[in-house]
Amino acid sequence: MSIILDGNSLTIEKLVRIARFNEKVELHPDALERIKKCRAMLEEKIKAREIMYGINTGIGEFSEIILSDEQVKEFQRYLIYNHSAGIGEPAPIEYVRGAIAGRINVHAHGMSGCRPEITLTLVEMLNKGVTPVVCQKGSVGASGDLAPMSQVALLLMGEGEAFYNGERLPGRVAFEKANIKIPGLQARDGLSIINGSNLLTAMSAIHLYDINRWLKQSEIACAMTLEALYANLKPYDSVLHEVRGFKGAIRSAKAIMKCINGSDLQTGKLKMKVQDAYSMRSSPQVIGAAHDAVRWAKEQVETELNGVGDNPIFITESKQTLTGANFQGTPVSLPMDMVGAAVTMVCVLSERRLNRLLNPALSIGLPAFLTKGAGMFSGLMLSQYTADSLIAEQRILSMPASIQSIPAAADQEDFVSMGMNTAIKNAQILDNAYGILGIEFIAAAQALDFREFKHGKGVEKARQVVRKYIKHLDEDRPLYPDHTKMKEVIKSCEILEEVEKEVGSLE
Repeated sequence: MSIILDGNSLTIEKLVRIARFNEKVELHPDALERIKKCRAMLEEKIKAREIMYGINTGIGEFSEIILSDEQVKEFQRYLIYNHSAGIGEPAPIEYVRGAIAGRINVHAHGMSGCRPEITLTLVEMLNKGVTPVVCQKGSVGASGDLAPMSQVALLLMGEGEAFYNGERLPGRVAFEKANIKIPGLQARDGLSIINGSNLLTAMSAIHLYDINRWLKQSEIACAMTLEALYANLKPYDSVLHEVRGFKGAIRSAKAIMKCINGSDLQTGKLKMKVQDAYSMRSSPQVIGAAHDAVRWAKEQVETELNGVGDNPIFITESKQTLTGANFQGTPVSLPMDMVGAAVTMVCVLSERRLNRLLNPALSIGLPAFLTKGAGMFSGLMLSQYTADSLIAEQRILSMPASIQSIPAAADQEDFVSMGMNTAIKNAQILDNAYGILGIEFIAAAQALDFREFKHGKGVEKARQVVRKYIKHLDEDRPLYPDHTKMKEVIKSCEILEEVEKEVGSLE
């Protein structure tokens, strides 16, 4: 089944299916009619020589310059040329596919004024696997992701570059191989592709999908560590969290206990402290706060995915042209800055639990650094160093980008969102988070090997998955292969999938 793009029903999950899993898309017939109707109105306005930004005027600081009829015909081409000003390596294909899907959904409202051929060509590009080569860096996240989206628009003129069937090809060649007709750009067409924050929004949507799954794995790791440290389970009673009222904490406490259910730790046979350290008993509140941040960010991102992020917009019913700033990326960059900080926060919590597993003064009888050969062997001592180095980098990256505006375009564009910087740094924060959590999983599995009691069903399943890839550390060996392999396992979500098969959904 294809995903229908109608302007109103694009979710993060649907976008991931399009972007990552190459699901086919269709433009809703009503959306196509809206696009045609809007274009007809725009052409009437052009004939009447109504002054409209970016159509018969320059852009940015040049918006007061009126173009002649002849210039209007050529302007879109030069607009795309001069805005194709990014730098560096290409963005991952899934990000660009997500951005194109988001742009089609903007057009589906019938307020962008482009020709229907433009939108339908974008649909074809997704369905036939032609992905523009788009520099990752160069957008300030206001007036949209101008530089990267201009590299998308180059293909519609038969220029630029594209990935197709695993090859990097000239855009014209990729279109020929995929049997896609080059539509060219006429009045308004170019600006209708570039004037929205579609790449940073697509990246944020994909990150939120992955972060939700990572947070669930952080709850599994927490449950393993709690068992290994003979935790008092009263802080995980859902009633405790319900009386306070935070949805994320309620969800997190239930998820952690789902993993622990069936453990001897619940029977009272094992001696435990009256009250554990914050890093143990605060886990639902901390991970829950991250869930709450993700929930708000998801609401913002899905609003943007289904909104009219464009400038100008055209209202066919009243025949109005409205110029504003619906390209501004701040509604996405601000919550996503908070999400990046939330991931870092949960990683700090993970490292503090790791510390309690490794430190013999805190580990309730576990061998120092989880090795029986202390002195001759150092066990997992250096694993903590690696986690700490990744967290230090995350803390640097957690500085909000949304407050870093630098004016551009002779101060016409004097406040920008820097939302692309938010998205880029969140990708690195998440990449580090996979590694940090992987190290806690390694340590928790090692610790559980030393504990002779019945583990919770979810905890035991997670331990088994870890042991599928990582041998028990009897004596010291190079740890970088273990760290790297577990990072890959966390990213794959195999532990999450196996645990949820055992205990049910952790949401």
